[in-house]
Amino acid sequence: MKRVMVLVIVGMLALCWSSTVLAVPKGKSLTFAGSSMGAVTFDGTLHNNAAEKGCRDCHNPDVFPKMKQGTVKITMAQIYAGKQCGICHDGGRAFAAKGHCAKCHKR
Repeated sequence: MKRVMVLVIVGMLALCWSSTVLAVPKGKSLTFAGSSMGAVTFDGTLHNNAAEKGCRDCHNPDVFPKMKQGTVKITMAQIYAGKQCGICHDGGRAFAAKGHCAKCHKR
């Protein structure tokens, strides 16, 4: 019984550690440079401080299923439709994406 509990605890710790390591941590950033409007930099500190549930707020099967840059095509149409970044950037939880392009896109 003790052995099973130890394995369960070790497994849970490994899962927590792996999700933290794979996300953009505080103090780090990730830049998406493919937009004609200018590059978008994802600030790990800002987003980690704002997340209610942590990385899984965004990294889940419905939003961004993989924690690797380039695995999901991010589009403004999706964001404006309340998907991807638009889940939070709707003018309620965070500033609205629509009409505030320069808050994310930098030339």
